[in-house]
Amino acid sequence: MMQAGETRTQTGVKVIVVGAGLAGLSAACILARDGYHVQVLEKNEQVGGRARQYTAEGFVFDMGPSWYWMPSVFESFFNRFEKSASDYYDLVKLDPGFQIIFGQDETLPLPADVREIHSLFEQIERGASGRLAEFLKAGKRKYEVSMSEFIYLPAHSIFEFAKINLLREAWQLDLLKPFDKYVARYFKDPKLRALMEFPVLFLGAKPRQIPALYSIMNYSALAEGTWYPMGGMHQMIEGFASLAAELGVEILTSSEVKNVRTEGRDITAVETENNVFEADFFIGAADYHHFETLLPESKRNYSEQYWERRTMSPSSLLFYVGVDGKLPRLEHHNLFFDTDFTLHAHEIYDEPAWPTDPQFYVCCPSKTDPSVAPAGKENLFFLMPIAPGLEDTPETRETYFDLMLKRTEAFCGVSFRDRIVYKRSYCILDFESDYHAYKGNAYGLANTLRQTAILKPKMKNRHLDNLLYTGQLTVPGPGMPPAVISGVIAGKEVQKIKSKYTTV
Repeated sequence: MMQAGETRTQTGVKVIVVGAGLAGLSAACILARDGYHVQVLEKNEQVGGRARQYTAEGFVFDMGPSWYWMPSVFESFFNRFEKSASDYYDLVKLDPGFQIIFGQDETLPLPADVREIHSLFEQIERGASGRLAEFLKAGKRKYEVSMSEFIYLPAHSIFEFAKINLLREAWQLDLLKPFDKYVARYFKDPKLRALMEFPVLFLGAKPRQIPALYSIMNYSALAEGTWYPMGGMHQMIEGFASLAAELGVEILTSSEVKNVRTEGRDITAVETENNVFEADFFIGAADYHHFETLLPESKRNYSEQYWERRTMSPSSLLFYVGVDGKLPRLEHHNLFFDTDFTLHAHEIYDEPAWPTDPQFYVCCPSKTDPSVAPAGKENLFFLMPIAPGLEDTPETRETYFDLMLKRTEAFCGVSFRDRIVYKRSYCILDFESDYHAYKGNAYGLANTLRQTAILKPKMKNRHLDNLLYTGQLTVPGPGMPPAVISGVIAGKEVQKIKSKYTTV
């Protein structure tokens, strides 16, 4: 086994990856496996990007992603190295996977067993079990085709999709059909439609703006289930980082890239505060927009006007909270859909403003994992989606914390604000400071109909032959599984470019 920092000699090619989130780590692993000498430069003190973790007062808080869906994507990644996810972390399947709270006495918990899900649907709407079977069958087909044919394409050009079989498959994937209309074909009950539509909110837009292709997320949530890595979501990140180290990747934290040197059609080096790093290839796994600002304007793929016109995913107001004592009625994942989302969505996507009557999400991982909170205490993670780019003040944060706390207390039937022993907020200014996130977005570029596949920011830099981008602002899009896939694509694209130069 190679040690971190040891230079590989198989290819003699060095690659610098800027950013140690999931996309950066996966790209690094792909390249190191095939003999490239890879260094990863990470701005923060810890790897993981938005999936960082921290401890305080005996609580272990995941700072960002909390949903482990599409487990087959992670397993497939580790299988590339003759490994399994279980070699690095312990996954447990949640039951219920999550619950939706429509009112004080109106909840919809989603069972882990598919047969129980069918029974639940039938109880809510007559005939819904059969229609769910049809929905899942179509979703499975989309999932299989997407994973085998589409999602690993770099989307440089429409010609990648020009093969007859791919065009035929693309038509069957409902790429042009809005997600809300697709769901309405199967289900009429508003609760079932809310259940089926909520997963695409992670993709950064309203269901009417998201292609029906993304019913693959419903398929994964319902058929594969909702999972959790014991010890917290960061255990997954540590798994990726451990694999990278085994492969000889050198990861340097607290190493923010401040400048990029270019000459002709190449990057020659990147500069941190104290060092200069030269390489043959570079992968921008940091915020795409921010990385471009480090380049001369003539070397950027996109102008500021271009980015201003993009539809970004929401940002989020987050609170990490430790409570003395246990809380009734909460599950691991709790979606407070006890208000009308129409206005909230309008204030996120159409006329950006702090929400009037928001929906929100509460994660309580201590219901599953006793290691994330001291004995007898509860670990809470509050998330309220908001428009990116809003004015972010301490007073505004506290106003909305009080709102979310009151509704959570009402649902639990107990007041626990006096038992809060730890609290930290995180919002737009923090996303900008920690990740250089464009407008403080939380999830990247929204997967709208006009921002899918070849319509996303390109992976290749048009002016620099040795620079590629990866992550949630390029293909395939936002979310942890897409980030892993994006890194795999970027790693393979470097190899294609090198092969082209070698054979010319």
